[in-house]
Amino acid sequence: MRPHVELIDQKDLVWHVAEFSHAEGEARQRNLSYDEEDGSASLKVEFLSDWSRPSGLHAALTEWFVLDGEVTLGDQALVAGDYWCAPKGICTPAISVKAGTNILLFREYGDWAFTPADSDDPARARSFDTLVVKHSSKQEWYDVTDAVNGSPMNFERGGTPVPGLYIKMLYRDEETGFYTRLIKAKPGWREHPLAHHPVFEEAYCLEGEFDYNYGKMVDGQYFFRPAGIRHGDFTAGGKNGCTWILRCDGDLVDWYTDNARVEMFGDPVNWGPGYPDTEPPVMLQPVRSRTVGDWKDRNYQ
Repeated sequence: MRPHVELIDQKDLVWHVAEFSHAEGEARQRNLSYDEEDGSASLKVEFLSDWSRPSGLHAALTEWFVLDGEVTLGDQALVAGDYWCAPKGICTPAISVKAGTNILLFREYGDWAFTPADSDDPARARSFDTLVVKHSSKQEWYDVTDAVNGSPMNFERGGTPVPGLYIKMLYRDEETGFYTRLIKAKPGWREHPLAHHPVFEEAYCLEGEFDYNYGKMVDGQYFFRPAGIRHGDFTAGGKNGCTWILRCDGDLVDWYTDNARVEMFGDPVNWGPGYPDTEPPVMLQPVRSRTVGDWKDRNYQ
């Protein structure tokens, strides 16, 4: 299974040669999270040259979200904010990418293996029936307060939609509830209870900023939470709020905890030279990202 990743900035990750086979061109990837058992992964991919690959079958459910640049999938041009998904066993058409393009690539239930399609392969004929392509850059945002009870939206307790959230649904498996969506919170949106879920939850911040119990999330930062990880007291900041791409391996159910707290008590023993006749040093808090500060040299606030 994938480990808990929270909170990491993609700029702090090293580049690897991109895991593509049967392709022409050069690309590299940063591993946001990686399942060492089955090869499932969430990746930031940069194409260093023009790149192409023929029609074929992925070993994993495969999703691409275009951050910038241009991707051509079959006869469809995808630009920043657009998305495609090939469920397992579904053939994808030939694809080409312009140099300098950046994407988020998600693999689920399989590794990076890819098999070029034979022209007589039955899966090839089904490719456009079940291949999901969303020109989400042109989609309208959907207000969750318009959602009906029981739909796969983010709900407060009692089935009441959380006001101030908007979505663009990109993909959903009707049998398992697995979904990928864009979600936007308006400035100042807040949800205070501590929450956890019976499914994994992962998100990459596309724009804006967001404060919660793990720190401040800004664009380019990412988390992956296995089921059961508690998190909360969310507040969307910035002029335009916050926008993420978010994925779960089932319908998202919020299990809330009120009056939650973590407290540490103790008596100081040797806090600095001359203690107890001198004042103790300022409490320090480790940070999780070199992008926002030194690893162990940020004042606790």
